[in-house]
Amino acid sequence: MYFCGMETPLRKLRPQEMQRTDAQTFRAQARLPLRLVVEQVRSALNVGSFFRTADAFALQGIDLLGYTPGPTQREVARTALGAEQTVPSRSFATAAEAIATLRAEGYTLIAAEQTTGSIALPAFQLDPRGAYALVVGNELTGVSNELLAACAQAVEIPQQGTKHSLNVAVAAGILLYAFSQQLRGR
Repeated sequence: MYFCGMETPLRKLRPQEMQRTDAQTFRAQARLPLRLVVEQVRSALNVGSFFRTADAFALQGIDLLGYTPGPTQREVARTALGAEQTVPSRSFATAAEAIATLRAEGYTLIAAEQTTGSIALPAFQLDPRGAYALVVGNELTGVSNELLAACAQAVEIPQQGTKHSLNVAVAAGILLYAFSQQLRGR
């Protein structure tokens, strides 16, 4: 019997077969020179998703701005499934505070936003030697003008449907995957 070109059907891997690292080892391992900056995102479920994505791609951390819920909130933890324990995070009251800190640490800020000068993801190139902070904004209003002005570039995900945007956590996942591939030299 053939199934998807194979002689035996596919089966799910058991957790012990996935050879995932434990949380302590993960906290000590080298991380990508990439942070996620989350500005004024209301949904704790989206924030929990950010933590899981940051864990999956071994980001250096997440910066939470304004009223964005933190990792100790129940809904964040429920969605993060433990990633809030393995991904470093910090909170900033204002965009100006975050901008100053990230610039001092050597990060180049890149907005996930549709702008007059945004670059479509397939054409977007990172220097694998650089350090980057991907900025995502509020579910309805996007990245603030203040934070957008501090970004070196903007990237957008081309879409063919009738909607002009994706869910912020979905968009972040797509962009972080693409960025991680470039930063790993692929």
